[in-house]
Amino acid sequence: MTDQRIQGAADQFGGKARTGLGKLTGDAKLQFDGRFDEYKGKARDAYGRVVDGLDGLVAKAPAEYREYGRKGIDFARRKPLLTTGIVAGLAIVLGGLGRRRH
Repeated sequence: MTDQRIQGAADQFGGKARTGLGKLTGDAKLQFDGRFDEYKGKARDAYGRVVDGLDGLVAKAPAEYREYGRKGIDFARRKPLLTTGIVAGLAIVLGGLGRRRH
């Protein structure tokens, strides 16, 4: 289990607690913050699952590529927001290239 998954579970738990406390006290801002933390936790958990899944793929890769794969996964673990931005940018560029007509 990666740090992202552990932190995601903690954020979800804390968010649910804040949401419940906000409902109990009638504090709308506390409820909103709690919901935000819940969703943030779910996103971190999902990101952690993807990174864990990539570990399995790297283990199955040819030996000469495993080191590069592990370096990429280590980078993704250390810089999750940057990695998400890079992947999103690549998706936009590749999506645009796929739609290009000659």
